[in-house]
Amino acid sequence: MSAPDGSPVGAERSIGQLFASATAEMSALVHDEIALAKAQLKQDVKRGATSGGAFSAAGAVLIFSLPMLNFALAYGIRTWSHWNLAVCFLLSFAANVLVAGVLALIGVTFAKKAKKSKGPQKVAASMKETAVVLQKAKPHPRPELARDRVPEAIEAVARSSS
Repeated sequence: MSAPDGSPVGAERSIGQLFASATAEMSALVHDEIALAKAQLKQDVKRGATSGGAFSAAGAVLIFSLPMLNFALAYGIRTWSHWNLAVCFLLSFAANVLVAGVLALIGVTFAKKAKKSKGPQKVAASMKETAVVLQKAKPHPRPELARDRVPEAIEAVARSSS
């Protein structure tokens, strides 16, 4: 079994290796959060488009069907019932309004679903929580290395920087 950078688990890794590993994992986390936000936003856009399409269909049905359907339905009712022609036209108009109302109800349902969705807000909150956790994170205390185990190069750098 090995660590993400390929070194064996349990082996001591340098600070550079630990930093590189942490950076790679943080980068992967950020990329995953962004991918999640994109997927949730895409779903919300689809719901909004469905809602807009249903509203558009309701309007189109109401506008384009009124003249043709009103005449056909009114004359059909008149032939069947022998009622006054004005009453027949009102009944045919009511049928068209009913169809448009059902389509508008479908549009409202999808609009509410799109509005209730909190996908991007959830991702933003998750990213803020991750940032808070990382800001509060403290490194684990490491035991001091014995003086004889410290390589000479590290000693030379330490002396030159002080």
